[in-house]
Amino acid sequence: MVISSRGVERLRSGHLWVYRSDVREAHAEPGAVVRLNDERGNFQGRAFYSDKSQISIRLLTRADVSVDREFFAERLRRAEAYRKLVVENSEAFRLVYSEGDLLPSLIIDRYGEYFVMQTLSQGTERLKGLFAEILVELFSPKGVLERNDPKVRLLEGLEQRVSVLYGEVPPELLVKENGVTFVCDLAKGQKTGSFLDQRENHWAARRYASGDVLDCFSYQGGFALTIADKCSHVEGIDMAAAAVESAKHNQKLNSIANVNFREGNTFDLLKEYDEVDRRFQMVILDPPAFAKNRDSIPAARRGYKEINLRALKLLRPGGYLVTCSCSYHITEPLFLQILAEAANDARKTVAVVERRTQAQDHPILLTMPETYYLKCLIVKVLE
Repeated sequence: MVISSRGVERLRSGHLWVYRSDVREAHAEPGAVVRLNDERGNFQGRAFYSDKSQISIRLLTRADVSVDREFFAERLRRAEAYRKLVVENSEAFRLVYSEGDLLPSLIIDRYGEYFVMQTLSQGTERLKGLFAEILVELFSPKGVLERNDPKVRLLEGLEQRVSVLYGEVPPELLVKENGVTFVCDLAKGQKTGSFLDQRENHWAARRYASGDVLDCFSYQGGFALTIADKCSHVEGIDMAAAAVESAKHNQKLNSIANVNFREGNTFDLLKEYDEVDRRFQMVILDPPAFAKNRDSIPAARRGYKEINLRALKLLRPGGYLVTCSCSYHITEPLFLQILAEAANDARKTVAVVERRTQAQDHPILLTMPETYYLKCLIVKVLE
C-alpha cells in the first residue's frame, strides 16, 4: 500500500487516518491489514484497509511488527490494565475505545459478565471472530454480543446487524454504576445499552447537588438516581415514554423515593417554569447531539444557547448548572462561548467550577480530535 506525502505527514502528525485521496497504490483485499509505504518505498506502518470508506487507512502501529492474534490480544490486555486503574464502583464500562486504545474502529463495552462489540470498519469486521475468541480467552464471559447497527457501517459497505457471537445474552440485565443499579438492554438500548461515557459526570454532579433539582433529558435516570440521596427532590424529564418507564423501573430497583420522572419537552418546560417563577438549586442538561455535522452547527448553537439561558434563569444564587454537549462539532471553546452568551442574556454572573469530558475509559488521543466529543461543564451561579 503506497500513500502520498500528504498522507505520510498526516500520520506523522499523530493522526491515525489516511483518506482515499492520499492512497496512491492499493493492492489488498477489503479489510486486510496492510503494510504502508511512502512513494519512495519507506515503511510507514501497518493499518486496516477499506475499499469503500473515504477513510481508506486506519493505522494500527508505526512499528514494523507482525499484526497477528498476539498483537491484538496484547492491545486488549493493555486496555484492561488501564480500566483497572480508572474504573471504580461500576460493573459497566468501555473496555476498548477504538482509536483511543490504538484499535481503530473497534468498540468493546463490558456489562458485568457480558461484552458488547462494535466492528465499525471492514478491518475490524473481518477479524470479528478473532476478537470474540480473545475476549473469551481473557475474560471467560457468559456472552458476547455484536451490536453492529450503527449507520456508519453503511459507509464501509457493511450490513447493520445485532447477533450473539458467543454464549447467551439475556434481553435485559442488571449492572451497577457508581453503586446504583440499572437495567440495560444490550441489544436495543442506546449505544450498546447505556451511556457509559457519562458515568464519571453522574458522580461528579453529586458533589454539588442539594435541594430541588431538575434533570432534563434524563433518559434512564443516570444523573437523577446518582445524585438523589444528596437532594430533597429531583424531577427528571424526557420526551421518550420508553425512557421514562425505564427510569421509573431503575428508581424502583434502588428504592429511591424522592425522584419523579415524567414525559416532557425540555424547551417548553424550561419556559413554563420560568413563567411561574419556579426555582431550583441545580439544573442538569444532557441533551442528544444537536450538531450531527458541520452544516448543523448554527442551528445547534441556537439550541444550546436557548436551553442554557432558560436553565440559568431557573437557578437560585449559589445554584449549579450541569450542562453537557455530546456534539463533536461543538468544540469546548465554542461551548464555553455559548454558555457565556446565555449567562449574559439571563443576567446571571457565573463561574465554571469544573470542565469535564467523557469518562476516563474513553481516552482522548491528543493528536486526534475526533476522539474528544463529550463536554460537561459544572457552573455555579454567583448572583
